[in-house]
Amino acid sequence: MWEGLGLQVFLMCLGAVLCSAVAASAPLEHSHRHRLSLHRHRERTGKEGQVLHRSKRGWVWNQFFVIEEYTGPDPVLVGRLHSDVDAGDGNCKYILSGEGAGTIFVIDDKTGNIHATKTLDREEQAQYTLTAQAVDRATNKPLEPPSEFIVKVQDINDNPPEFLHGPYYARVPEMSNVGTSVMQVTATDADDPTYGNSARLVYSILQGQPYFSVEPQTGIIRTALPNMDREARQEYDVVIQAKDMGGHMGGLSGTTEVKITLTDVNDNPPKFPQSVYAMSVSEDKVSGEEVGRLKAKDPDLGENGLVSYRFIEGDGMTVFEITTDTDTREGVIKLRKPVDFETKRAYTLRVEASNTHLDPRFIAWGPYKDTATVKVMVEDADEPPAFMATSYSFEVEENAPDGTVVGRVHAKDTDVANNPVRYMIPRYTDVEQFFSVGPEDGIIKTTRPLDRETLPWHNISVSATEIGGHHQDTKVRVNIKVKDVNDNAPEFATQNEILVCENVSPGKLIETVSAVDKDEMVHRQYFHFSIAPEAVNNQNFSLKDNRDSTASIYVTRRGFSRMTQDVYFLPIEINDNGIPPMSSTNTLTIRVCSCDSKDTILSCNVEPYILPAGLSTGALIAILACIVILLAIVVLFVALRRQKKEPLIVFEEEDIRENIITYDDEGGGEEDTEAFDIATLQNPDGANGFLPRKDIKPELQYPMSTSIFLRKMNSTKTETVFFHKSSENSPLSAQFHQ
Repeated sequence: MWEGLGLQVFLMCLGAVLCSAVAASAPLEHSHRHRLSLHRHRERTGKEGQVLHRSKRGWVWNQFFVIEEYTGPDPVLVGRLHSDVDAGDGNCKYILSGEGAGTIFVIDDKTGNIHATKTLDREEQAQYTLTAQAVDRATNKPLEPPSEFIVKVQDINDNPPEFLHGPYYARVPEMSNVGTSVMQVTATDADDPTYGNSARLVYSILQGQPYFSVEPQTGIIRTALPNMDREARQEYDVVIQAKDMGGHMGGLSGTTEVKITLTDVNDNPPKFPQSVYAMSVSEDKVSGEEVGRLKAKDPDLGENGLVSYRFIEGDGMTVFEITTDTDTREGVIKLRKPVDFETKRAYTLRVEASNTHLDPRFIAWGPYKDTATVKVMVEDADEPPAFMATSYSFEVEENAPDGTVVGRVHAKDTDVANNPVRYMIPRYTDVEQFFSVGPEDGIIKTTRPLDRETLPWHNISVSATEIGGHHQDTKVRVNIKVKDVNDNAPEFATQNEILVCENVSPGKLIETVSAVDKDEMVHRQYFHFSIAPEAVNNQNFSLKDNRDSTASIYVTRRGFSRMTQDVYFLPIEINDNGIPPMSSTNTLTIRVCSCDSKDTILSCNVEPYILPAGLSTGALIAILACIVILLAIVVLFVALRRQKKEPLIVFEEEDIRENIITYDDEGGGEEDTEAFDIATLQNPDGANGFLPRKDIKPELQYPMSTSIFLRKMNSTKTETVFFHKSSENSPLSAQFHQ
């Protein structure tokens, strides 16, 4: 490092000396060119058409250089300006303006020497444009036109290379060939690439050998060793250096880190850690239950490490199955169907594990699979009894007597002990206890007669329990069908009335009747219809059996009269041809109705049952009139009671319908009755010895009358009043009777 700094100081001093020499010789080298420049300037500024003569050159100027990062004790002399008009008497004054004038660059107004007062950095600003002018010191009038010149900052190697995008991360497949490109790194140098070797970079690897290398000119990192195995080492930390000055001594350098990861390829086959696996399963396990697990190890990652398992041989290939657990990559052995200790106690299987994805580049490294042997031992378990059938179906006739045998179920203990079995019917499967089962022999019997029409099927369960074991039980389904017996007589399918017109013609079909039977209808079974023996000689209706379980009813007389008879009952006997045959007598109701000429029914005797649903206006008026009359009678009755102690009023001879006779006398018991004959009051003619005949009814002057009878009795008097109203316009009359 110190060696590099000494070289830089030496170069800076050498540059300062060279700049001074160049500045001193610049006026001589470029005097002719500057003179030509001034001449052209004056030609351009002359008046149009005026011939301008070239004058003597005034400025001596050049492009100046100053070395950057100079740190000497005195200001750096950039250069010197001089004009021909300067006679050296001090009247010529030099003025400097432009970028950095007065701050970075200062000029001696007498000699024209320009100095840099500050350290310059080319990377901040590579050049400065300045303007110089000579003026009269006394009057400040320009002696020459101003001229521009450039001060260039000369580069030195003061910036090391930098990796702007580091650190870097790269990936390369394992087992890659030597020279496989990993990635490219690039460094930048702020120094001037056009001047010297300050920005000429060379790359080298400081850390990561011998696994990787880097190209010196491009920065491309490549693999340097063959068969790098990810399973042995996955990550590498590589350090890359970039050095300027073409990599020579004294150049500056920068470094960056590159983390390189080897990606996985399928270069490893699966491998079982052991060649034989021992497992066991109890015989009471059901299908689908897990027996055991095994795993073939594969160090590869992702899909390269996926393993599938299968049975390739063995005596348990139909009893067991193997699947792959996607999370743990294990082979899971499960029961395909239950095993039986008493039948077979051990199974041997051969399992193969293989990769599901292969890399064609490494197939020759295979095979990518491995095998192992699995031995499964069957363990004995105390199992419940087993029925000889999965379900049972029996038949029994309905109405069979108690104790009729339905069928038998049989179960046995499958264990080595072969314990006896006891049978029972769970109560919840036969709530009404239609059946019983022998506890030792499994024979099912009826406990009462069965009715197919009530319940044609009985679905029960029978439980078998091992005696002497762990009291385990098993159940079996028993379906019992109740066979039909012809024990129900047929009857009409419907019980509707038949309506027939009064003017119906003889021989007219009025109805077709059918029958139903709760029993099952067997093949070629039908119903036979006939008129009951007690109605065979009726002259009104006849019946024809259609031999298709229907019958037709015909009229045999001409016309009916509702006034004479409005309802007819026709008993019909229905027979089935079952075994044994059953018959019943059903009555057909036929109602006579009034019809029009088109045989449309107008009314039947069922009308009175319909009229109350909607009364006519006349009926309502009649009901209201009766209510008013009753109210009037009640009022009159109350008034009579209030006048019961007033003397009897005798009216003159008038029409009896317009008189009211009142009797109001205190009763005196038996003696009073003997003293006064009340019959005389009732019939004055009886007093004269004339007694009217009681077998002759009195003639009524008005046939339509309303009679109301009121009677009141007590211990002292009796009143009887008859009110007669002959018509709506006749007055109300009353008769009195004891």
